Amino acid sequence: MVLPTGALVNAAAIILGSAIGMALHGRFAERFRRIVFQGLGLCVLLIGLQMALTGKNPLILIFSILLGGLLGEGLRLDHMFEGLGERAKAALRSANPDFTEGLITASLIFCIGAMAIVGSFDEGIRGDATVLYTKSILDGFASVALAATYGSGVLYSFVPVLLYQGGLTVFASLFQEHFSPPVISQLTATGGLLIIGIGLTLLDIKRINLSNLLPSLVVVVVLTLLFG
Repeated sequence: MVLPTGALVNAAAIILGSAIGMALHGRFAERFRRIVFQGLGLCVLLIGLQMALTGKNPLILIFSILLGGLLGEGLRLDHMFEGLGERAKAALRSANPDFTEGLITASLIFCIGAMAIVGSFDEGIRGDATVLYTKSILDGFASVALAATYGSGVLYSFVPVLLYQGGLTVFASLFQEHFSPPVISQLTATGGLLIIGIGLTLLDIKRINLSNLLPSLVVVVVLTLLFG
């Protein structure tokens, strides 16, 4: 079993960036916050489009998003995540009204994407954490802007990032023979579509219920193994 070093470094980068952002909270002018989010939104859209176009079978991609969305809606994952965020806020005795939104927004941004998935798999299968180290730098800078806006909720997003990426790394190391190039390709493409949704939200174009679309990342693996 591989030690998830990349996930640990990523979590540390988020903690450091969030601490800096929280120190700037209230002194981070709205015009600077707006331009940072607009720039981040454009970059996220570009990354999402590049990822989405890597898929080799669009039918599997479409059915994964639709079935995953129906599954997430049936399970009411958005309410579940909001409830977890509120419980975390209460346990930490946070008076920050944006705690839950910051926790969920940052967690989605940091967890969904090619770098989180492929990087974790790369470390688990080949023992190379280079992709996750690169992602750590990007997440560190992003957490500064996010924490300056949302506050302490962003800092605690290191927990789902560590569990998610660390879990993927360990899982990939134990079951690496099942993760063929087609599976990784379709998984990356599905993550790309969700990344586009994040970009649209950051640009205030359309708020998409990404929480309920998360099961599509599991559905696409199953469908690719069955029909890919």
